[in-house]
Amino acid sequence: MPKYRGLLLALLLTLFLAACNQGIEDPLEWEIEDFTFTNHNNEEFGLADLKGEVWLADFVFTNCTTVCLPMMANMTDLQGQLEAEGLDVQIVSFSVDPTFDQPETLKSYAENYGADLSSWNLLTGYSPQEIDEFAMDNFQTLARKPENDDQVIHGTYFYLVNQEGVIMKSYDGLNPPVEEILSDAEILLTEE
Repeated sequence: MPKYRGLLLALLLTLFLAACNQGIEDPLEWEIEDFTFTNHNNEEFGLADLKGEVWLADFVFTNCTTVCLPMMANMTDLQGQLEAEGLDVQIVSFSVDPTFDQPETLKSYAENYGADLSSWNLLTGYSPQEIDEFAMDNFQTLARKPENDDQVIHGTYFYLVNQEGVIMKSYDGLNPPVEEILSDAEILLTEE
């Protein structure tokens, strides 16, 4: 028995450490730079307003004829499931067409999807070049509007951000893994 004691202790230590490390699997850990933009209520809203909050982010625009439609529907469904699970997660949608997407346009757009705007901010108030640079620098995604086109080329991911403004994970916004998102959000919320 004594010769197995070391092995048994090593096994127990491994199990203990594994149980303690229940964090996000393969976190991205991309830090978001400070920002202050304009929300759907025509109020300033930025990273400081999200301090201490877990949040989901995406990039959409109201004049979109393709990917934004399912993304908005999926995010609205996800918001309902987060609320049903008692998970206090904020949602932030950055418009990639800020010239067209004024606050009242964004508000009406979100309401058409049945979004709960008490925990969802849709942002504008920057130039197309600024949002393209912001998206690339922080989220490693495009937000580029080609000349002479009313559509914008942009990423379709949902991003889970922790209480310190660090992107922990990204998910396919066209076919989101809802259970994984709920689980990851719960992990972040219990790490407070």
